[in-house]
Amino acid sequence: MDYNRIVELILDVGEEMLKSGAENFRLEDSLYRMCKSYGFKRYDVYAIPSNLQITVETPEGEMITQIRQIESTDIDFDRLDYLNNLSRYVCANQPDVKEFREKYEEVMNREEPHPVIKYFAGVMGGAGFAVFFGCNFADAIVAVIVSLMIVVVGGWLGKRENNVLIYNLILAFLSELIILAAVRLGIGSHSDRIMIGIVMLLISGLGVTNGIREVLQRDFISGALNIMNSMLGAAGIAFGIALAIMILDGVSSDGFILNHNIPIQLISCTVACIGFAMWFKIRGRQVIYSGIGAFFTWGIYIVVFDMNPSNFQATLVASVFVAAYAFIMSRVNKAPSTIFLTASVFPLIPGPNLYYMMYGCVSKDMNLVYSEMLVLLATCLAIAFGFIIVDVASRSAMYMMKTEYRIGKNS
Repeated sequence: MDYNRIVELILDVGEEMLKSGAENFRLEDSLYRMCKSYGFKRYDVYAIPSNLQITVETPEGEMITQIRQIESTDIDFDRLDYLNNLSRYVCANQPDVKEFREKYEEVMNREEPHPVIKYFAGVMGGAGFAVFFGCNFADAIVAVIVSLMIVVVGGWLGKRENNVLIYNLILAFLSELIILAAVRLGIGSHSDRIMIGIVMLLISGLGVTNGIREVLQRDFISGALNIMNSMLGAAGIAFGIALAIMILDGVSSDGFILNHNIPIQLISCTVACIGFAMWFKIRGRQVIYSGIGAFFTWGIYIVVFDMNPSNFQATLVASVFVAAYAFIMSRVNKAPSTIFLTASVFPLIPGPNLYYMMYGCVSKDMNLVYSEMLVLLATCLAIAFGFIIVDVASRSAMYMMKTEYRIGKNS
């Protein structure tokens, strides 16, 4: 067995999983399992968003260390699903280098989704959340136009700009500019609500939340990097919107409001999250499962908030549900839970708070800045705590069932 090549291939799988959107602690678990399956005497894995390292001791006593630098990511949950299946196959069969390489190339050469799907996904995500956040029909038309612009310009820009701050700044600036111009021309009437829906296409949905969760689990470096990367992306959105508002002086805000019709809220957020599922290249029935998860997540939020009008409590309970739902779906579909978690949790993501925090900065309303910042942080904490509650409960249940939930270097 050529162990150097085996480690190289394990690292190849890990790199592509990380680039495709795998959570760090799940990635480490997959790499540990593959290393263990090949009978290495000792194996150490170190993973952060920008770096992967593996050190193993072969059965013959040879020490092998390989390091991989991760320069960019592009969420592709379909690829992540198949890479996860490949890791399961490796653990079960311990293929030799040739077979391992062939299986890996099969995954990497899977046919890409038809380009038109990206347009449908952008329109469903942007326009769906615009309606969710209280936009009328004319506003939704503007949201469709801007969503299409993001798909076209974002696709071109993504090949040339890896800095998330610059990328988000340009797209947010162009989006806000088009929205404000359309409203001034009489097409649409709620520029802030339209932009809030569009922001959801740009915002790093779970970056801050996952970062907080990793910090609470004492994975400080990975957590801090995720939080900082999300803050850079959010700063880009804020700067881009602020620049457009300053250029077109005299912009006013109607204030944040959800659609008054609860069935429309549920339908629009479900449509939007199905769009986001396709945006993240989820395919097949998993797209429908993501929409179902979003529908019930927001439904639970509404019920809990109606019983006790606390955003923190309602978000916490809804987050517990969506994390449990993702855990169950991952077992049913034998797929990473993050596939179902990311799209389904989007109704809880505090995109409006990010927008109004920025608006308060531009309008020099510091009370608005502080209040929206507190709500944003509280919402992220509630989501993170909800995920951790389910993680602890899942580990305890799997332990009682004598089933390995997550392994490490000493397993």
